[in-house]
Amino acid sequence: MFLILLSKPYFCNIARTVQPTIIGPKGAFAMNGTKNYKIAAVDRALSVLEALADQPDQGVTALAKSLGMTKTIVFRLLQTLEDRGFVFRDPERAVYSLGYRVGVLGERVGRDGSLLFAARPVMDALRDRTLENVNLVVREGHRSLVLATRPGHHSIRLFAQAGRNGPLHAGGGSLLVLAYADASVIDAVLAEPLEAFTPYTITDREKLRETLERIRANGYNIALNDLDEGAFSIAAPIHGIDGEVIAAISVAGAVARYNEEKREIHLKAVRDAAAAISSKLSIHPSGDHLPAPVKSSA
Repeated sequence: MFLILLSKPYFCNIARTVQPTIIGPKGAFAMNGTKNYKIAAVDRALSVLEALADQPDQGVTALAKSLGMTKTIVFRLLQTLEDRGFVFRDPERAVYSLGYRVGVLGERVGRDGSLLFAARPVMDALRDRTLENVNLVVREGHRSLVLATRPGHHSIRLFAQAGRNGPLHAGGGSLLVLAYADASVIDAVLAEPLEAFTPYTITDREKLRETLERIRANGYNIALNDLDEGAFSIAAPIHGIDGEVIAAISVAGAVARYNEEKREIHLKAVRDAAAAISSKLSIHPSGDHLPAPVKSSA
């Protein structure tokens, strides 16, 4: 037995074609034979957001009419979206507009998009200069996020996957973005269980605080064997338009290729790259983000 459903078109300036869907014993399929993975409730919620983006200050009745939904469904969707901050209800007029969470997500996309645009050519140049892997790391809550990578030119390489989350208490870039996070974030991360990934991972909270203080004092981070045994990472901070640290750029490779000479060469290259990206993101002259003299690391 098969059931044919007509899915509602999205609300937009130009109406979309209604796509019939067949529901059979093996799941939902569009009439063209492709499997339909659409979740109806999510689809409706997005339609509501699109409708409010196109025309703010709409009430339940107006939205239900324009979207072809029942008022009960629209009301429940709006309640859920309001609870999450994605829509705002004017209590006096009983109308809805987009909420602050939409702006937060938009700001995040804009920030990371600008960062990626500024970082791409610099990451390529840094990889070619050092021959090692290059990673761009940001903080996402209490985790790190690899925003972009460039694989090294060596036959033996370390691979970090773009889009991958990781710990904040281990790794060159991860520790650096944690060091520059708000005190409340540091306290929250240190209050959580600190997993030991190798025998060199710092899991003692006081030692970790001292390490974070040293990173801030030095203006860079060098990590050896703490996240992946046999690997090194040298990271420097990237500053946003307001001067706050928004990301870290790092060079990573095998410890077998690491020595004092390479340390100095790679550290200068990483800090130059971080300053170049920071300059692109800043309204200040490029010289304002030149790296300070390197301090000896303990």
